[in-house]
Amino acid sequence: MAESTRLVDLVQACIDDFLSAQEPELRNIATDLLPYLDYSRSLLTGGKRFRAMFLYWGWQSVIGDRLTEDSSAGDLGAVVKAASALEIFHAAALVHDDIMDNSDTRRGQPAAHRRFHSLHESHQWSGDAESFGRSGALLLGDLLLGWSDEILDQGLREVSDRDSGAAARREFNRMRSEVTYGQYLDILEEKSWQTRDEKDLLARAHRVIVYKSAKYSVEAPLAVGAAMGGGTLGQIAALRDFGLPLGVAFQLRDDILGVFGDPDVTGKPSGDDLREGKRTVLVALARAAMQGSATRLLDELLGDPDLSDQQVSMLQTSIRDCGAVDHVERIITHNVAVAQKALAEAPISESARTELTRLAETVSRRTA
Repeated sequence: MAESTRLVDLVQACIDDFLSAQEPELRNIATDLLPYLDYSRSLLTGGKRFRAMFLYWGWQSVIGDRLTEDSSAGDLGAVVKAASALEIFHAAALVHDDIMDNSDTRRGQPAAHRRFHSLHESHQWSGDAESFGRSGALLLGDLLLGWSDEILDQGLREVSDRDSGAAARREFNRMRSEVTYGQYLDILEEKSWQTRDEKDLLARAHRVIVYKSAKYSVEAPLAVGAAMGGGTLGQIAALRDFGLPLGVAFQLRDDILGVFGDPDVTGKPSGDDLREGKRTVLVALARAAMQGSATRLLDELLGDPDLSDQQVSMLQTSIRDCGAVDHVERIITHNVAVAQKALAEAPISESARTELTRLAETVSRRTA
């Protein structure tokens, strides 16, 4: 626990130093660019740092006792940079996700496109403030993607074994592509579900979970970290067997919070996923369990950005009463059990096994 806390502090310091190093160039070009730095700092300050922790413990899984016996100790700085790169990549994904979902808030603060929207309005610039906001945030997301690559490359150059660094880069590249595929599949489901066979909707929703979130939230960070430590194919495969079902549980918990979460805790309005029209596993299970009129009402209201609090409450009650929430909770429990079984059999260090067991409980039971 103390080791994870120390990692969080090291990652925050690394991100802060990296962003501070960008400021002279931005000022030299134009002070008009400083909002990019301000908004980046806001996005990248605090947070749960789950991806950073999974990367670190993926590394520790394969390093184990070698940490004090060879040059691997010198790789800690590289691991912190790679973990920071993951957090910056995550911030980029959140910016783009909020644009696509037209979300107003992120972690209790205005989403990036809303910040640029307000900047336009406060200065009374010409043209459409909403269009400016989306464009400014889109570029911020792109900039953060570039910065995540930059800091990752800095870290990988410090890895003592060049082959391990190259393997970690391949894992990161795969993750980046898979998240993009998953994001597209997500928006595709929101718009095309009516043209799909009813019996395929649950499987399609599960596929979105796997590629949009499960892989890059848990599996990929573990694989990147293990690759940096020179993990064997068997070790990395075992960590994947742990990481994928846990990542699915992680996202299923997120889906429940997106409908029922406390806005004071999640930083987003209650029922936000209902207004955004998310076609999640929770929604697919609810549609399958509901009777005809209730299903039609869900389909009619889901995705309406102007849903009233009363309508949100009605949908929440319908989804809960039909048994869909209990069903998702059982799926979460099953996936955590599958992950824990894989972890128990994995050829990894005992210290990492202990910490990953704790993390599995934390990410699957979280309230934000």
